Amino acid sequence: MSVGTLYTFAGQAYGKRVRAAATAAGVQLDLPACTFGETNKSPEYLAKFPHGKFPGFEGKDGFKLFESAAIARYVASLSPNSTVLGATSHDAALVDQWISFADNEVRVPVSNTLAIVRGNAGTYVKPIDLYWRQRVVPALEVVDKHLQTCTFLVGERITLADITLATIVQSAFSTLVDAPARQKLSNLLRWFETVVNQPLLKDIFGETSFVEAAVQYQPPKKETKEAKPAKAATVSGTAAAAVGAVQSAASAAVAAVKPKKKKDEDEEEDEPLVPAEPKVKNPLDDLPKSSFNLEDWKRAYSNMDTKGPGGAIEWFYEHYDKEGFSIWRVDFKYNEELTQVFMSSNQIGGFFNRLDASRKYLFASVGVLGSANNSIITGVLICRGQDFKPVIDVAPDWESYEYKRLEPQANPEDKAFFEDALAWDLKVGDKAWADGKNFK
Repeated sequence: MSVGTLYTFAGQAYGKRVRAAATAAGVQLDLPACTFGETNKSPEYLAKFPHGKFPGFEGKDGFKLFESAAIARYVASLSPNSTVLGATSHDAALVDQWISFADNEVRVPVSNTLAIVRGNAGTYVKPIDLYWRQRVVPALEVVDKHLQTCTFLVGERITLADITLATIVQSAFSTLVDAPARQKLSNLLRWFETVVNQPLLKDIFGETSFVEAAVQYQPPKKETKEAKPAKAATVSGTAAAAVGAVQSAASAAVAAVKPKKKKDEDEEEDEPLVPAEPKVKNPLDDLPKSSFNLEDWKRAYSNMDTKGPGGAIEWFYEHYDKEGFSIWRVDFKYNEELTQVFMSSNQIGGFFNRLDASRKYLFASVGVLGSANNSIITGVLICRGQDFKPVIDVAPDWESYEYKRLEPQANPEDKAFFEDALAWDLKVGDKAWADGKNFK
């Protein structure tokens, strides 16, 4: 049963926030067709929401709200069993923290930059453009770092914080955060794909058009002035011809020595001081297309129980393409050097950071087994192709590890090792899983 009516228009990011919050909380909303510039300017709408902005909410009891943050929080609160606002008081505070960060540190710079480059903020001023533009990626880097060890921003389930930030990031990824910047935000990108592809939310977010190059200000073209008609000659006959010849010769001489006019500073484009290095195509991209989508697996692993019916491992076996991918056991060669468990876990994290260039070709679950001064590092890799080396050798320390191919669908021992490593309950001899990390 619907709790009220949401007035928004197709594609509005603020409206997406409210719709996604309601859907995640299991709350239904009525969504009448609205046209921007018409519905919100009508006397009926202005009588309810005098500011004339979208979105607007009217409850079945006549309760009215505007501003997307307030509406989203309210509709999510109408489901008492939902954890969209946080499962505990601590989680609720963290949800509010990330919502505030998303709105103030990400949305404001993105919105201001877009207003400037689109000419909606008056005369273009480059320093102001740069001021706001240069605040976007550093803010997203804060989130990216937080997501190194988290699937979602708060807790183990999606919250209003994830929904709020995802609507803003979707806009940023399609306008200002280009391909080179996204490559450095791998954790954020993985999180974003997880949120917007949630089955309940996928239709609300729709497709994201990832921009290859950040949008820039385009100055309006200058009008070409029409040439003035030449004055009528005041001499005639042979004299006129002579005068014309002299004038033509003089004009040609002046044109030959006159320096070309420089472009206005506003029209000049910044040229790189050195030519950009040509992009080298990864040979893994030339492999035949595989039916196994690694990103879908990463989402399944993040959102499903690992073992058991309907779990991530079951999903894996149903979709795995052994012709397009291979599975490997990885073991650190120098376990005798390991001391504290947390330090060994940090070593795994450093190894994963150095593998970042292979993120779209690799999934890994690697852990520390044992206790302080008596531990090993081991785990499993899922690699694109039939050889681990093209995937792994981007990390300078890849040779500090040994690699052994596993065939979990043919060998029971390989199967047990693979599944236990994924579930983080692997045991090798007397050493049990103590800590671990995923590369996804």
